[in-house]
Amino acid sequence: MTTIKAAITQATWTGDKESMLAKHEKFVETAAAAGVQVICFQELFYGPYFGNVQDKKYYEYAESVPGPTTARFAELARRHNMVIVLPVYEEEQPGVLYNTAAVIDADGSYLGKYRKHHIPHLPSFWEKFYFRPGNLGYPVFDTAVGKVGVYICYDRHFPEGWRALGLGGAELVFNPSATKPGLSNRLWELEQPAAAAANQYFIAANNRIGTESDEFGDAAVTFYGSSYFVDPRGNYVGEVASTDTEELVVREIDLNVVREVRGDWQFYRDRRPDSYDAIVAP
Repeated sequence: MTTIKAAITQATWTGDKESMLAKHEKFVETAAAAGVQVICFQELFYGPYFGNVQDKKYYEYAESVPGPTTARFAELARRHNMVIVLPVYEEEQPGVLYNTAAVIDADGSYLGKYRKHHIPHLPSFWEKFYFRPGNLGYPVFDTAVGKVGVYICYDRHFPEGWRALGLGGAELVFNPSATKPGLSNRLWELEQPAAAAANQYFIAANNRIGTESDEFGDAAVTFYGSSYFVDPRGNYVGEVASTDTEELVVREIDLNVVREVRGDWQFYRDRRPDSYDAIVAP
């Protein structure tokens, strides 16, 4: 398979987990009707973005992976012959929690998971209260649509993981996020196109939308959407999504472009890992 239809979502918080799960089931149904073959939801898709406060009640959103949510969406994946990337809050055991994305293949089989490596801890993003750093490396999943990787939100500021995914053979990397206005706006425009060009694969970056004031009151932040796809040359694929409207962003991408670009620019041939020791020095 070379040309595929891929989708990402940007959605508002409804107020409870079950209605968020139902909303995203509808996204899958709509995507299937449009011929989509792979879809990725936003970061922590079935809950609020609770990182803007430190409250242990939000530990209740964590569940096992694989677990109930992966099983629920595995059936949809099988029914619609669609690869689904599910960013969920994972409990490995009580008190051992991760920001995770599960990958379900088009036949409904669970392929594995990625755990977010880089955990921020600053105002409005108190994530170290909720998550341990990921410890499963940078897996690339051999799916029905091609080789898929995941890098979650704050991870995108660290080029090393993008490169590790490229070295693993990724053709399409999803970056589900929860990003608010401020320091991040310009980086949101720059980082994924730059990473796609430097590592020569497609990137799909999606962000939440809305202000979760019913959940957090004055502590709520406003997420600005602007989800997009970018190709291995760093160009947008289609338009950038809106800043304030719920959307299913569907794009057609030709994975042959990965091979074409890597033939034009031999970055993987010319890299010099023998000279990069300082990069990984503690």
